[in-house]
Amino acid sequence: MLVWERPEPQDRPVPAPLSRERIVRAAIRLADADGLDAVSLRKVAAALDVGPMRLYGYIATKEELLDLMVDAVYSEIQPVGDDWREVLHSLAQSIRQAAHQHEWLADLIGGRPQLGPNTLASGEAVLAAMAGVDLDVVVPAVDAVNAYVIGAVRREITERRAERATGMDKTQWQVTYGPYLVRTFATGKFPALSRMVHDGPHLDADQTFRTGLDFLLDGIKARVSG
Repeated sequence: MLVWERPEPQDRPVPAPLSRERIVRAAIRLADADGLDAVSLRKVAAALDVGPMRLYGYIATKEELLDLMVDAVYSEIQPVGDDWREVLHSLAQSIRQAAHQHEWLADLIGGRPQLGPNTLASGEAVLAAMAGVDLDVVVPAVDAVNAYVIGAVRREITERRAERATGMDKTQWQVTYGPYLVRTFATGKFPALSRMVHDGPHLDADQTFRTGLDFLLDGIKARVSG
């Protein structure tokens, strides 16, 4: 029986009350502070001031705990809108916002299917908004949006982590590597790249995400209307 269906043991108020929700919230606090490496059943038990063995009545493995953590965050991802485009846009923005608040989410989304109730509710809202559209369009359209968001979010989180690890933000990186690019482009071997760097738009992360998402939604609209 999966963790979503397995009943919790009856709580014992002494020495400390316990529930799956308390366990998951403690794990999320650890992950938010120090990443997924900080999450283990032993460390979560310590944070809750209980023995590790007490947790096994609620959660059998760390993989179950990670699944529960993802689903808990999906309670924050509830796409809304008056039509399918607004709902898909809301879905994308909500996932991105959640990943910025919980960076570890970027390491877990896009793996095996998530089947928790909050995740299913999010998927239900998206599919309900696309009712009436042929499923041959709906399924790849939703997959494309999810793939775009996962890729964009992972890139952004990777850049954040790199900045923290190196101590170099985007401006400092440009100062450090700019002279090398100037010399390289001066050889004339990379005219297309040189034109892009000199004449192309320089968008920030928010603008890049919104522009790419609009391109994708425009393409979906063409297929829906076709």
